[in-house]
Amino acid sequence: MRRIHFSRRVVLLSAVAVLATLFVIFVLASSRWRMGRVDLTSDKLYTLTPGTVHIVEGLHAPLRLTLYFSSHATRDLPQLRTYEQRVAEMLQEMVARSHGRIRLKIVDPVPYSDDEASAEGYGLSPINGGTNGERVFFGLVGSTLSSSADADIDTEGEDRLPKKVQAIPLFDPSRETFLEYDIAKLLYELDQPSKPHIGVISSLPVQGNPVIGEEPWTVMRQLSQQFDVKTLDPAKLKHIDGDIKALLVIHPKHLPADALYAIDQYVLNGGHLVVFVDPVAEMDNTPFVDSNGVTDDHNSNLSRLFSAWGVQYDPQKVVLDRSRALRIELADNSSMSHPAMLGLGQPELNHDDVTTASLQRINVSSVGYFDLAQGTPSRLVPLMQSTTDAEVVPSQRVRESINNPAALLDNYKPDNVHYVIAARVRGQFPSAFPERSNEQGHLAGANASTEVILVGDTDLLSDRLWVSYAQSLLGQPQLSAIANNGDLITNIADNLSGSSALLSIHGRVSSQRPFTRVLALQSAADQKFLAKKQELQRELAVTRTRLAELQPAKSAGRSDSATPEQRAEIEQFLQRQLQINKQLRDVQHQFNAEIDALGLRLKFINIVLIPSIVTIVGLLYGWRRSRRSRRGRA
Repeated sequence: MRRIHFSRRVVLLSAVAVLATLFVIFVLASSRWRMGRVDLTSDKLYTLTPGTVHIVEGLHAPLRLTLYFSSHATRDLPQLRTYEQRVAEMLQEMVARSHGRIRLKIVDPVPYSDDEASAEGYGLSPINGGTNGERVFFGLVGSTLSSSADADIDTEGEDRLPKKVQAIPLFDPSRETFLEYDIAKLLYELDQPSKPHIGVISSLPVQGNPVIGEEPWTVMRQLSQQFDVKTLDPAKLKHIDGDIKALLVIHPKHLPADALYAIDQYVLNGGHLVVFVDPVAEMDNTPFVDSNGVTDDHNSNLSRLFSAWGVQYDPQKVVLDRSRALRIELADNSSMSHPAMLGLGQPELNHDDVTTASLQRINVSSVGYFDLAQGTPSRLVPLMQSTTDAEVVPSQRVRESINNPAALLDNYKPDNVHYVIAARVRGQFPSAFPERSNEQGHLAGANASTEVILVGDTDLLSDRLWVSYAQSLLGQPQLSAIANNGDLITNIADNLSGSSALLSIHGRVSSQRPFTRVLALQSAADQKFLAKKQELQRELAVTRTRLAELQPAKSAGRSDSATPEQRAEIEQFLQRQLQINKQLRDVQHQFNAEIDALGLRLKFINIVLIPSIVTIVGLLYGWRRSRRSRRGRA
């Protein structure tokens, strides 16, 4: 048998060809099935959540996304350029997951260009401070096209006008934790054929009264711009349709059993509910005592449903908070702080929830609070809460102090508790109506974890707490917001009216990773500085006291009568002050030395150690290969 011998060169070339073929196959497969990218970040920053993947992969219409970023104007803004790279990478990941449904285009709108005019036309918000004073655009415009899903949506033409356009006016780096949510929400809204339906049940005149020319409340007018708002009559309500994406129940008073049961089943079936209750609803115009002698305290409750959900709420209790009290004008033109009317700022709002993260201020009045019953499996996530300077008082006391709010501060004793004014309540709720188990379609409990949002105030919806009216030059009333109450309600409705996939997308961690070791060293040094500073202040106080004791009474303005003891005391203090200052400098030097040593270690690892290891491994590999080659020739 004849043996075929291949030269080493032929074998090497064949191996290279095989490797090249495998590499091409791997690249093609990775681009098709996303195999070529591995997310090694500890927080999986570049991995889409399942909710986003569900939205992207389920898109019905072809979408065009245009990312406007002023690259030329941000040459001197490295932080913004880094964030743009983060945004672009997330968009590219979504494009790769969309099976060709999404096409992405990145545009640099240079000044006075058609692209800049286009960015302005789509409502993007420029910021100042770019290179040479140029404006910086950093936003996203998404549009659906009228062409078929299989067509190439990069083609331009008159018959390819967008059917629907949505935009993110500005990518704010401070909102990076909600970047994925904001983009997924844009995609979801673009893919919806019509406005989401929202139901409203209210005993307050939130929709106004057309008969007497009363306009709807501003918050309802805002909601109607983005949603199809449908008012539901609780007296006739027996079932809530599934097309109601979110249900707002405002100031529920004496709801019929059928209406309560409809709300109960709506929630258990995965419906999204927001409940606004109030211990003292100041916009409730019902007489406190009607002609039949029936008393109405202007409070509201959903006690039966709350009990089933494991929620504790007392409609006879109001939260006061003197540290967040709003100043009000009294009848005599004077003003005072009203401890029942609160201006909640960022410290009292949940920064990790998409509905409240970007809000600055929420004004509320005579609010209640929520808690969980002992042993309940439900989970309560605060959205708004009081400070620890809050106190709970009976609602009757608040009603009696309408003309004298200062009386609420009498015998004020803070409870040192953060009272939850608004919250998400999550759990696998049971039905509040087990006796109706024989009715058709009855759900005894939720099949999966459900969620409701509870707000312990209805007055925050009224114009008086967050809207200011002014006359324009043409004599028309002009509205301006003095608080973010309207934004809060719109955010809640926006969040709940989305799909369950959208609701599952929560805030992500920021890509800006802190130097934890450096921060720990700095914290330790700060504690040392604080201890030395306090020591210096104590010694200064003791020395001054001693000087006052030693200094005899003397005429005003004379400073030459100091005794030797006083001069010795002053000299001793000055010497001690110099010693403490030297100790402070030593602490600072030690701190800097630890930081510098850490930096040197990192530089040594990155510049010397790692390259040296790579070099040594390469030399060893080359030496072994040459040694084998010499043995083969021998």
